[in-house]
Amino acid sequence: MTGIKLCGLTRQEDIDYVNRLLPDYIGFVFFEKSRRNVMFETAKTLKMRLDPRIKAVGVFVDADISFIGKLARAGVIDLVQLHGNEDEAYIASLRKETQVPLIKAFKVESADDIARANASSADYVLLDSGMGSGRPFDWTMIAGMRRDFFLAGGISPDNAAEAIARCRPFAVDVSTMIETDGVKDYEKMKAFAMAVRGSRL
Repeated sequence: MTGIKLCGLTRQEDIDYVNRLLPDYIGFVFFEKSRRNVMFETAKTLKMRLDPRIKAVGVFVDADISFIGKLARAGVIDLVQLHGNEDEAYIASLRKETQVPLIKAFKVESADDIARANASSADYVLLDSGMGSGRPFDWTMIAGMRRDFFLAGGISPDNAAEAIARCRPFAVDVSTMIETDGVKDYEKMKAFAMAVRGSRL
């Protein structure tokens, strides 16, 4: 079964929604330039409300490694997602700070990006069209993938089944497409989960 990651949660209502839907992962964004940015204490409170069967992913963009370590040690996040220019040296340093699994995101524009994703030392990779773009990239390039991956970028309830059939991802990741007026919409979240699971909740 393809995994589900619902990203960019910011409110207690969002946690209540995912506790009903039980995705595999949710995402907290720790990036001040994002409208979905959450502070440490807010994320801590939300994580305490989260069903323990759901893993919380912290999303970062070229963040201070010590801050990531603080969140992991506090149990606020269970995985780390790197969405900036983090290189292999950064990943090596981060592994000294925390042992939680790492996801490295790659913006896919060419075969070279697929090659870099395949070569990454991260535990998982995420293929995207650009953080929060809300549009898919050219899925035909995924033919070159040799490892499991999260698929993001413009996946919605309308095309989730097609994305899974064509790309065979380890998990699908969504944020923008399950929002209405900039906030998470339970009906869209439910429709997305049903599309991924073949109408089973």
